Amino acid sequence: MPINITMPALSPTMEEGTLAKWLVKEGDLVKSGMIIAEIETDKATMEVEAVDEGKVGKIMVPAGTEGVKVNAIIAVLLEDGESAGDVKAPAAAPKAEAAPAKTDAAKTPSAPPAPAQTPAAPAKAAAPASVAVMDRPGGARIMASPLAKRIAANKGIDLKALKGTGPHGRIIRRDVENAKPGAAQPAHGGTPLTADGLILPQVLDDRVYAPDTYELKPLDGMRKTVAKRLTQSFMQVPHFPLNIDITLDNLLESRSAINAAAPKDVKISVNDLLIKAAALALIDEPDCNASYTDKGIAYHKHANISVAVAVDGGLITPVIFKAEGKGLAEISEEMKDLATRARERKLKPQEYMGGTFSISNLGMFGVKSFASIINPPEGMILSVGAGEKRAVVDESGAVVARTLMSVTLTCDHRVIGGAEGAKWLAAFKRYVETPEAMLL
Repeated sequence: MPINITMPALSPTMEEGTLAKWLVKEGDLVKSGMIIAEIETDKATMEVEAVDEGKVGKIMVPAGTEGVKVNAIIAVLLEDGESAGDVKAPAAAPKAEAAPAKTDAAKTPSAPPAPAQTPAAPAKAAAPASVAVMDRPGGARIMASPLAKRIAANKGIDLKALKGTGPHGRIIRRDVENAKPGAAQPAHGGTPLTADGLILPQVLDDRVYAPDTYELKPLDGMRKTVAKRLTQSFMQVPHFPLNIDITLDNLLESRSAINAAAPKDVKISVNDLLIKAAALALIDEPDCNASYTDKGIAYHKHANISVAVAVDGGLITPVIFKAEGKGLAEISEEMKDLATRARERKLKPQEYMGGTFSISNLGMFGVKSFASIINPPEGMILSVGAGEKRAVVDESGAVVARTLMSVTLTCDHRVIGGAEGAKWLAAFKRYVETPEAMLL
């Protein structure tokens, strides 16, 4: 009996991926443990090993196909005595979204495709670009003009309860204006949400942007995932920021001394020192090293520091595990390796999951201060600005030049209160301003 090869779940959060490359072809013999394909997830490109033996009878999903759902059949292996004729397409194979061809058609916006279970009808295969598409209960489609959607949001009207009088039954302005207001607007300001609390897909209106004035670049897996998770975090996690200025002069002097005494292949960065200081502050203030769950607050035993790394198409946060117990040279070497492989999308899931606290540093770009969005399930994220010379008044009352750095701590208020966050910032400031304390 033919053996199905399915799209693997390469991380706990993976829902779909891109079948980037096949390393075998139809007719090839495959052994268990053999690398047969490369899969691109939202975070990395990973190799897939065969778990069975046989001959590749049919490749069901071609290389370059995007949006392949986890557990979708991607290829079929034949055992001894079987032929390609024994391979039958699955009755309800999950549909894969083929990579869009680079044609002029890609420059014009289109609506989201109809659900896989809905047969395509010639007159309703896709909604026009100027129509917002939503789902009615039971999977039916709702088509409404952007203007109708905005009016409905302002009046608190549920579009699912309206019958459209426009072309092909779409809801237009007069349908909404003639309807009676319903429930009050939701707290997010009236923007329609999907069932999971995310903002509905945005459809470009050609009355706002003419189709020939922009080029539409399709979203890759990382962009989609980052957009989804940050939207969830920003809307569902009650958060607040805390700001503080920290003097860097002692830390910069210590860094220079450390690098002068270190082997030639070791170079400690300011970020390495901040990672260490953040980890020690979490150990000093364990109430802040926590995550919210529906069953209770999880207080972590170690400081696992996630560090934001910008990559093409988004960002990723590789983790320095148990950073409180690692030396600066070890942190530096590990961070360089993780950042390099992150940009190459070669990280393993266990290398970017499991953080308890995040650091995002934009100081190298000259950004003075900013506030980051929390990276769930972590309880806090620190935004680090640029160090710069500023005039300050010292203890004697004299105006002197100091190198100051502004940082912003964003806290999940379900886990961390203002007092706890302030205590953590005080501990972090102490370690940065007196770096020799990190050696104790």
